[in-house]
Amino acid sequence: MDEDNREDNRTDRDILAKGLKRLGICLGLMFAGPTLLHLALDNSEKPLYIPLLIIAFILCIGAILFCF
Repeated sequence: MDEDNREDNRTDRDILAKGLKRLGICLGLMFAGPTLLHLALDNSEKPLYIPLLIIAFILCIGAILFCF
């Protein structure tokens, strides 16, 4: 009985790896999105303003979606 209980309490490494991977992606998006948004809003007279702003918003939305 003790031996069966030990096998049930083991961590599923595949699920743990998948969760850590998702957390890493979310964390990266959480830093990249606002950073690019700040860069885009500071340089509004540059020619890459609109594309950079669009990419920044997509990354911010991606971070929110990955969190949930």
